[in-house]
Amino acid sequence: MDMEEPPHLFLCPISMDLMEDPVTVSTGVTYDRRSIERWLFSYGRTTCPATMQPLANLDLTPNHTLMRVISSWLDRGSPSSSSSSSPMLAEERLRSALVDLVETPFKVTALKNMRSCMAGDVAMQSVFVASGGVQVVGRVMAQALAESGVGGDFSTFAACEEAAAVLALLPLSDEASVGLVLAPECLRPVMVLLQRGSAEARLHAMDILTKISNAGAGDQWAAGIDVDDVLKSLLELLADEVSVRLSSRALDVLLDVVQRSPSGRAKAVEVGAVHVLVELLVVDADDRHVAERILLLLKRMCKCPEGRLAFAEHDLSVASVARTMLRVSDLATELAVKVLWLVSVVAPSEKVLEDMVLTGAVSKLLGLLHVESAPSTKQKTVRMVRINEVFWRQYPCFPTGLKDNLSLLD
Repeated sequence: MDMEEPPHLFLCPISMDLMEDPVTVSTGVTYDRRSIERWLFSYGRTTCPATMQPLANLDLTPNHTLMRVISSWLDRGSPSSSSSSSPMLAEERLRSALVDLVETPFKVTALKNMRSCMAGDVAMQSVFVASGGVQVVGRVMAQALAESGVGGDFSTFAACEEAAAVLALLPLSDEASVGLVLAPECLRPVMVLLQRGSAEARLHAMDILTKISNAGAGDQWAAGIDVDDVLKSLLELLADEVSVRLSSRALDVLLDVVQRSPSGRAKAVEVGAVHVLVELLVVDADDRHVAERILLLLKRMCKCPEGRLAFAEHDLSVASVARTMLRVSDLATELAVKVLWLVSVVAPSEKVLEDMVLTGAVSKLLGLLHVESAPSTKQKTVRMVRINEVFWRQYPCFPTGLKDNLSLLD
């Protein structure tokens, strides 16, 4: 037989669990003995956790009356008065926990309980959002981050991480909830966790960003936070190569930001995206899913002058792109040709043209004429060679039989 939810009076203000050994401190507030002893003797605090008033002494007086009432309630094994009473009480507890969250000094414990209450329960998640939970948790994250930055103890940053875990539970599939998470007080701490959080916290932060991206809210990035911060966090994550899972998701979100944000492409170039992506492509060129997304990002960035300049300045850019041709996938080959087209035809630089012949990119392009590929890819290949033939011929490594190769499409 299911027990009904315990009355709020029976719950320890620290752990929010049913009290097993209630004791009262000098301010008149009752706690579970285990929790208050940890607060006083393990953490060395001398204040009342609920009121933050100084304690006149550290005496813990057993609350026998409350203990008898709790025992009587447990012995009674009270059944639910209706099938809906337990969910209703659970919702009330969640709302009450949200009200207390900002003031309680035990935020990590409160957030963990909240997370447990909401996990897998869509109805409770809806109650959380409707009750202003996103805003409350956002304030907690901002406050915890501020305190941790001015000498706060580890628990303050842990509260920020646990708050992100709560937000990561939400589906974030509607415009209203996404808009709440995009508020600066929520999104800025998420960016910080992405850079400095534990492995689990980084995954939670990336879950939040991925859901925002999947909800099609990429064009709202700038409304919540400077797009520079989003891009820098994603690029730092990619450069650190913390985990394959995180890097893969970071690429997805980066693609979305660059595509949807009006200033995303230029901003990405400005904060060093081309350099990071080229370095990543050097390492992960054989991973089809990674290589294809990197090439797509490079193609988008090379559509702007700043992107082409950044590409030309990196010594390994041409070689890393050429390496993927005829090796990774048909899509990777197609994207690689488009990148080389943008930097050798749309706005060619002497360094890029030289790198193309010296790294074997030109030979790869001519090799494309002998295999089946998309007509547009072959057309771009032929035009690239024809336009730059005079420059390339001055190098001894320039492939012979050029006319025979070009005649394949005449």
